[in-house]
Amino acid sequence: MTRRELIGSAALLPIQAQARRPNVLLVLSDDHSYPYLGCYGYPIRTPVLDDFARKGLRCDRMFTAAPQCVPSRAAIMSGRMPVAIRMGRFSSPLPPDVVTFPELMRQAGYFTGVCRRNYHLDGPPNAANSQPVFDKYDLQTFARRMDWVDRSARRDLTAAKMNEFFDKKPAEKPFFLWVNFNDPHHVWDADAIPDPYDPKTLPLPKHFPDLPGLREDFAKYLGEITRADDEFRMVLDVLTRRGYRDNTLVIFMGDNGMALPHGKGSLYDPGLNVPFLVQWPGVVNPGRATTELLSGEDIAPSVLEAVGLPVPKAMSGHSFLNLLRGQRYEGRRYIFGQRGPHGNTPMTANTKSSNFDLSRCVRTQRWKLIYNCTPHMEYSPVDSANDPGWKQMKAAHAAGKLPIELDRAYFTLPRPVLELFDLDNDPSELSNLIGRPEHSAIQSELLRALTEKMILDYDFLPLPLAN
Repeated sequence: MTRRELIGSAALLPIQAQARRPNVLLVLSDDHSYPYLGCYGYPIRTPVLDDFARKGLRCDRMFTAAPQCVPSRAAIMSGRMPVAIRMGRFSSPLPPDVVTFPELMRQAGYFTGVCRRNYHLDGPPNAANSQPVFDKYDLQTFARRMDWVDRSARRDLTAAKMNEFFDKKPAEKPFFLWVNFNDPHHVWDADAIPDPYDPKTLPLPKHFPDLPGLREDFAKYLGEITRADDEFRMVLDVLTRRGYRDNTLVIFMGDNGMALPHGKGSLYDPGLNVPFLVQWPGVVNPGRATTELLSGEDIAPSVLEAVGLPVPKAMSGHSFLNLLRGQRYEGRRYIFGQRGPHGNTPMTANTKSSNFDLSRCVRTQRWKLIYNCTPHMEYSPVDSANDPGWKQMKAAHAAGKLPIELDRAYFTLPRPVLELFDLDNDPSELSNLIGRPEHSAIQSELLRALTEKMILDYDFLPLPLAN
């Protein structure tokens, strides 16, 4: 089906059906790993999001399609994996022929918009080597895809920009609005909140060594999550004052995981597993929680079904609308993740995995298999490599003072091409079980599933060898 046919089909529904459709508000925090909200049991001050979770559905196993902002958001908007829509390069704009779900909503009568920070899908703004090409071929498309587009960087403009959107919305039209937060993206401000967290008291994940610098970095990161909680309060306040709260499907999620070791840029759970909370008055019963596997691919088809629109066959995501409704739901057996280039810097002889890495993964409720196609790339965390935490980790490694499982996880070179983890017994993903005879059946199953996904997505990487 062509782009014209896809968009045209969304506008063929009767006017009576359009009038009954809910509004949709999608809010993305930036680089936000599960479980760092109070509602997930971590000791962090997030009262607004905790209350939001209590009054809606809390999802514990939402996984983004990629551990990076650009490809993750591309999957959310398109319902397809990044590689399937040619979003393998971080600095690429979303291809003009890839249809997003807000476009389908727009053609069906919705007023649509995106605001705050950078939605990341029009390429890097004003990049010297890219902008002339973007201009020559008219590749930056979001001003045409949506009715209203804003890139305000300042957090204190969130409410004003939302009100600007609502002021422009025709009274008779339902809306889709996508709001983007800066927090808790690196760089972490030292004064993120008035009452900062004490680094010495924080429970550390097991994939962190207990080092003062890492504790300091982590405390600043958590402070930004608390600040994001306050920004979410602003969002809900505007929605309430405008009278839209009772007829709006509100989704809050992280776009990918935290910029700390084992997180952003990696296919371990802290890179992919993000908070995901949903409220929809009259549809989503309050106080529910689920451990069903959900993917960033699934947002687009789920929202389209929720507003009564057909889901294009090209979308590979699985709708979880029945899960929201509390109806019978056939969950996923697998979720998939993809890692590609990161940032806009060119390749050099000294480039590390933080800027260039090619890997894929498949995960079930219990097992994960990671396929590393660039095992020779030296590991380095995305964004935070120059912060105290990683510097102290490198110093501890050089001095032979890191615990052996952490030293192996971060400093083995070349890295293993295949990694297999039993997440029930090793949730920190530190013990690679690949090649063990007792796990040959699950290893073969996961390799088959990943191979099938790579073929269906026309992935450019070589297929993994079957065992």
